[in-house]
Amino acid sequence: MASGAGKSAAFIFLFINALLYFIVIAIAGWSVNHAMEKTHETASVLPIPARIFPIYFPTGNMATGFLVIFSLIAGVAGFVTSLLGLNNVMQWDTPNLHAAAAASLATWTLTLLAMGLACKEINIGWADSNLRALEAMLIILSGTQLFATAAIHIGVEDVVARDRAYGGRV
Repeated sequence: MASGAGKSAAFIFLFINALLYFIVIAIAGWSVNHAMEKTHETASVLPIPARIFPIYFPTGNMATGFLVIFSLIAGVAGFVTSLLGLNNVMQWDTPNLHAAAAASLATWTLTLLAMGLACKEINIGWADSNLRALEAMLIILSGTQLFATAAIHIGVEDVVARDRAYGGRV
């Protein structure tokens, strides 16, 4: 892949991911806020094991708490990684691309963890429309983050090969 094509592909995927991760942060943040407001009145009548957890999610099922917390973590990590990755891709040199590749791979693993929990919530059953939107975003993000990670890694290979061809002088 020519370095211009790799740079533009990585830039496009990172920009799309930044927007999608922001949407995930907004939905997951709303869900945590909604759950914290409803916890006191809803969880006070529950038996002891459910009352121990400090946030009780009145919407969704028993996997909702894990999904929302892990999607919030993956969303924040992904948003920051996408913004920093955009800066690193604009530099397009070996150290910056290696940093972007490592961060992108770590973010992809967090996104896969959240996507797995989204699939588990889908498997268990009923969820309201906001949680279905969160599940769909996480499934889409697992694919787009994979493509962004691949584009950055291909860019790393191109830059390293170019540096070797020119003897380190570019």
